[in-house]
Amino acid sequence: MVTFLVGDDKERIEHVSKCNLCARSPVFRTMFGIGMKERDAAEVTVSHTDLASFTALVDYLLSDQFDLGEEEGSRAQRALDLRELAQMYQVPRLELLCAQALQESVAPATAVPLLEAAHATGDGRLLAQCRRFVADHAAEVRASGGVEQLRDFGVAKGLLGDALDQVAELKGAMRALRVAES
Repeated sequence: MVTFLVGDDKERIEHVSKCNLCARSPVFRTMFGIGMKERDAAEVTVSHTDLASFTALVDYLLSDQFDLGEEEGSRAQRALDLRELAQMYQVPRLELLCAQALQESVAPATAVPLLEAAHATGDGRLLAQCRRFVADHAAEVRASGGVEQLRDFGVAKGLLGDALDQVAELKGAMRALRVAES
């Protein structure tokens, strides 16, 4: 058994079976393998994440239950954090479940933060989905404060480019209508 000390506050996740973790994650299998200091350690410090996200990872590994919590606003952030852990601990199925949850959580209030996260992580599918959502639901995204949430200059330039492309499309459609009317 192992106890994890998680995050800056070293919050505890106690009595976790090393065997079960090793069976589900190559990283844990290496961590708790022969020659590693964690093999015989009763406590292991995990400083690169928060308690809720690491608990969700451990719960998934132990029970195959995927749970992002109940709060709608924090589900997208939890999915981002958990996907990062799934990548780090080499748990591909969990990574896919998180990607699916992220795609399902695109909404006016989450589109811009998810767009920036997709840009930062190189998630082309989520990036394209968020760009399309922002273009199709611009008024709702703006009303939800999405424009004010924008922090990444590269993403802002991309959205401006998308808007300019839409204006050009509309102008072309208007010209075609005028020609058809004449």
